[in-house]
Amino acid sequence: MKVPASKLSRRNFLLAVGAGGVATAAAVANKAPQAQSKKAEAVGKGYQLTEHVRKYYDTTKV
Repeated sequence: MKVPASKLSRRNFLLAVGAGGVATAAAVANKAPQAQSKKAEAVGKGYQLTEHVRKYYDTTKV
């Protein structure tokens, strides 16, 4: 039994699209935690009283 060429090319196309979708999802899932960890580090520092903040406070005294 011979399978027509059009079905084979359609099948290969669908397989390629499925594999591409899985690869894209894996790439996005891999990058998401890194972006969140950078935000967590920046937010985690909290308020710090530095020299330029002290100078600003000195200028606001009445």
